Amino acid sequence: MTDLTLEAARKIIDAALAKGLEKKLNPLAVAVLDARGCTKAFAAQDGTSLKRGEIAHGKAYGALSLGMGSRAIFKRAQEQAYFIGAVNALVQGALVPVPGGVLILDASGGLLGAVGISGDTSDNDEACAIAGIDAAGFTANPG
Repeated sequence: MTDLTLEAARKIIDAALAKGLEKKLNPLAVAVLDARGCTKAFAAQDGTSLKRGEIAHGKAYGALSLGMGSRAIFKRAQEQAYFIGAVNALVQGALVPVPGGVLILDASGGLLGAVGISGDTSDNDEACAIAGIDAAGFTANPG
């Protein structure tokens, strides 16, 4: 398994933000977490609202906590709200169960970490996360 380097995390952020600018999205916050759930890199564009960073982190952290992209967590929350609520209690409210949290996988499918983005619609946040992961040469798993 490859480690997620700071250089790769920065590449993910740069490409994700570039995608947001290309699509003329609202200002984005991007959190890149390593496989342990520790913040590897973070950036927020000028004009993001107060809690966008925490939301971005929560999308990525939730993906790592459950081993699935946050799109799958969102679907599961609709089907099993009590389960997602219980997991969120276990992680002290750090899980944000909506699209925009994407797992980062290496070429062999090994888990490297996750990206969480917040600032625009959940679908647009997710698209930017995938663009960032792709630009760094990894595989994205949005769920």
